[in-house]
Amino acid sequence: MGAIAPSKQPKTVVKRDGNEPVELFKEGGMAGKKWIKGAIKHPGALHEQLGVPAGEKIPAKKLKAAAGKSGKLGQRARLAQTLGKLGK
Repeated sequence: MGAIAPSKQPKTVVKRDGNEPVELFKEGGMAGKKWIKGAIKHPGALHEQLGVPAGEKIPAKKLKAAAGKSGKLGQRARLAQTLGKLGK
């Protein structure tokens, strides 16, 4: 698996109530951040690649076909499917 990065190494902390020392890990990850905003770098690019006008909804059949492809088109289509599931 590999070693833990030095910045993520546990720190031993003694709590004020006098109990045993406790190891704490640095908090990290994307759970609290706005990862969706960072993931969409080119808004409207999927519509443009699929030939769907910007204001219209992309048909599910067309989105599924695009998700099976490789490259940026496939990545964008799979992200759109994932984000569509979050809205339900």
